[in-house]
Amino acid sequence: MAKRKMVQEVLKIMKSKEYIRNIGIIAHIDHGKTTLTDSLLAGAGLLSPSLAGQVKALDYLEEEQRRGITIKTANISLLYEWRNDRYVVNLIDTPGHVDFSGKVTRALRAIDGVVVVVDAVEEIMVQTETVTRQALEERVKPILFINKVDRLIRELKLSPEKIREKFERIIRNFNSLIENFGEEAFKKRWRVNPENGSVIFGSALHKWGFTIPSINKSGLKFKDIMKCYKEGKIDQLQDLLPLHEAILSAIVKHLPNPIVAQKYRIPKIWHGNLESEVGQAMLNCDDKGPLTLCVTKIILDPHAKLVATGRIFSGTIKEGQEVYLLNARKSYRIQQVGMYMGAVREIVKEIPAGNIAAIIGPEELKSGETIVELGYETKMTPFEEIKYITEPVVTLTVEPKKLQYLQKMIELMKKLSIQDPNLSVSINEETGEYLLSGIGELHLEIAMKELEKSGLEIIASKPIVVYRETVKAKGGPVFVNSINDLNSVTLLVEPLEEDVLNILLEKHSIREEENNKITRLLAKKMEQYLKNANEIWAIEKHGNLLIYTGQEDEEILDVKNSVITGFKWACKSGPLCGEPLRGLKVIIQELNIHKNPEMRDSSQIIPMIKNAIFKAILLDTPTILEPIYKIQIRTPPETVGNILSVLAQRRGNVLKVEQRGFDTLITAKIPVKESFGLATELRSKTSGRAFWQMQFSSWEEPPDNVAKQIIEEVKERKGIKTTNI
Repeated sequence: MAKRKMVQEVLKIMKSKEYIRNIGIIAHIDHGKTTLTDSLLAGAGLLSPSLAGQVKALDYLEEEQRRGITIKTANISLLYEWRNDRYVVNLIDTPGHVDFSGKVTRALRAIDGVVVVVDAVEEIMVQTETVTRQALEERVKPILFINKVDRLIRELKLSPEKIREKFERIIRNFNSLIENFGEEAFKKRWRVNPENGSVIFGSALHKWGFTIPSINKSGLKFKDIMKCYKEGKIDQLQDLLPLHEAILSAIVKHLPNPIVAQKYRIPKIWHGNLESEVGQAMLNCDDKGPLTLCVTKIILDPHAKLVATGRIFSGTIKEGQEVYLLNARKSYRIQQVGMYMGAVREIVKEIPAGNIAAIIGPEELKSGETIVELGYETKMTPFEEIKYITEPVVTLTVEPKKLQYLQKMIELMKKLSIQDPNLSVSINEETGEYLLSGIGELHLEIAMKELEKSGLEIIASKPIVVYRETVKAKGGPVFVNSINDLNSVTLLVEPLEEDVLNILLEKHSIREEENNKITRLLAKKMEQYLKNANEIWAIEKHGNLLIYTGQEDEEILDVKNSVITGFKWACKSGPLCGEPLRGLKVIIQELNIHKNPEMRDSSQIIPMIKNAIFKAILLDTPTILEPIYKIQIRTPPETVGNILSVLAQRRGNVLKVEQRGFDTLITAKIPVKESFGLATELRSKTSGRAFWQMQFSSWEEPPDNVAKQIIEEVKERKGIKTTNI
């Protein structure tokens, strides 16, 4: 089918919601997502079958081709005919490397179902668990593809009975993830079952696959597949059991269309009035209702500038349409509407609800933005901001080689952070350094490559770890005067309970003007906890809570904003070594404020609050928290001793050692600080035979001697000699 004709056919079917499937492919790194996508493209006629599995068509970035990994999410719309009906499968291929897991999170907002790919040899891995949990938290339904079955036959030479045991264990463990992380209403309904075809078995590399119903219908047995490998007739399997048929039929049969999905997904991802006109339009996926679109991806196109991709939950987006950006508080006329066919954006006139669309957007547009039809801006509640499972814990200081290009570098860094919210750009106000923070070394390395593409010569430091400061027990109460001695505060600081901290971190991303809403949510969830608190005054993004327990009179209300500013100033840079505070409860017991407004301005109140918090922390038992990675290493048994030795030297904590086929799987925790250079050492100690994956796990207190060393290193790097309080 000619490409333009295919685009027109896709647009025609997009209007029939029951024939739409918005799905993603997710997995642990190197389990075969992108190779699978090639097979689907070949089955849809968009790629030569002889090239499927080799070209990695959706990995069109230079760095992806060079490294053999997926870095960004890629969109494509596929046509598929099943039981005499034609379907549009809006497909998103996602990264498997944990450094790019933020892109997976954003992709999940746009889709209703996922194919979770699992290597038959490696089974369920750390990133499999992570991405499956992310999907379940977004109410995105999973099905399972057990890939690389050929390895069980050719490499491990397992018997049919042993292969069956492997399959049963993978399915059992996958369903355990659904049981552990799924919501009660979906646990039983979303369990995968090979008998109904929600589990696919096959080899993406060799382009064959089957479900139990499909192989039964074909009359083939698993021993026939093993025989084809023994006789070197793999090509026959591609004809007898085409992979794209097995995958796409399972998608159409087991994953929901947008009409079905939005009825249960909208109440989860949108907290507005479901009975309103907008709410009903989204619940019913009504393309005649008011336009609502959630932006999930931003890219910078050299020709079209900023291109936003997002899910249309109601209405129809059209070229020339007037819309409103809720977060940016700006109206905008849609210049261009498009749909992605791999690396190419096809320009179209309009796209209806239930689909994924691309638009040319203004510079203010960012991931997580809610776009609504003009005239409905006061009737629409923004989508709750997408929650990321990781946070930037590694930082580079960057500067241009030539000072005159400083502004250009800053603009480029800001554009990078728009495309990737897991990148953080900031300025160290004390040193004037420009900081670029990311999830890991690879994440920052790719970001630096993007900066260098502009032609700028940029000097970057070695990676720096980000830490947090906290307290072990209650500190205070302390009494502190303002600079003019006419105002005073009495407060104490104590560590937050872990369950409270988790709630705060879950809610911290909601916009500032919704603080009252957060307070109500917290009060409802933690009524007992808050029984002695009159009001929560502020919630800071690193999980710090400001509570005021005194009386609110005119003078107190007048300085409230200044008190909150002082609290956030303290949270931004703690007294030990200038790192952000984490998990603290600041309780203000008494505020004595002067009657004269000139004597209680912000220059008096802000530093008073900051100094009081610092004093309370230092009177307590302050400590540093360091970020910890969870690492999984797959290696031959003979190299296990070397790896355990490397981990021990780097303060690693081994959690589990287990056999997976011919390999050994080591699960451990290791401080982020100790992970620098780990790749080189592991390659050296194992002759390149080990494969590993790391992801952020937690913030933990290091041993006292290590904590002292970290504090001194950070103070020396920042030029901090004394703490002024």
